[in-house]
This record gives sequence, structure tokens and C-alpha cells, in this order.
Amino acid sequence: MTRRRGRTAPRFDSAAPPNPGATPRTAPDARRIAEKAASCPGVSALTRGPYGTAATYLPGGSVPGVCLRDEAVEIHVAVRYGRPIPEIVAGVREVVSPLSGDRRVDVMVEDVTDTEEARKVGRS
Repeated sequence: MTRRRGRTAPRFDSAAPPNPGATPRTAPDARRIAEKAASCPGVSALTRGPYGTAATYLPGGSVPGVCLRDEAVEIHVAVRYGRPIPEIVAGVREVVSPLSGDRRVDVMVEDVTDTEEARKVGRS
């Protein structure tokens, strides 16, 4: 009679999925997210953040203003003066959420830009 010490090693089955209960996560498309976020009303531009590092690096270039994290998609924007910031942030979240997969969408407002309309309102 042979005695074994410890556990036996798990058997490897190459046909079995790596984690049977988990669904594979697909990475969101950073370029498409950037296009949608930049087209939202009240957004004047996407920014690289306070230290210039807010970007997704891809083969052939980078996408400034969009950071793909494990649990979230971060979007860094500059907004136009004159519209409530919470409205702009909600609009960006609404447009980007379908593209983010199961990640939450965090919108960081880095700057408020001045416009001709804002100058006219400030004078009256």
C-alpha cells in the first residue's frame, strides 16, 4: 500500500475553458469611446489629465483622455462654460456606457473653457 503526501495535482484538460463559470471580458474600444465623448454637448475637448498621463496606449498611437482600467473607463474632459457640469457628465456617461462593457464610467472634468457666448453673459 502506497501512501501519498499532500494533494494530487489537478488534471489539465486542454479542451476545457480556463474558468468555466466566467465569461470572457472584451476590452472596450478606446478610440470609439473618445469619439463619442468628444461629440457630447458641452464637451470642448478630451484632456490628458493633470499630469499628462491620461491616455490609452495602442499600437500605432495613443488615445488621449480615455483610460481603460480593470473595473472602470476613465474619461478626462474639458467642458464649455454655460451648461451645468452635472448635465454634461451625465450625458457623457449615457453615451459611453454602452461601449464600456461591464465597466463603470468615471468622468473627470479637468477644465472649463471660455466661449464667446460666455463672454457675452459675463458682461451683462
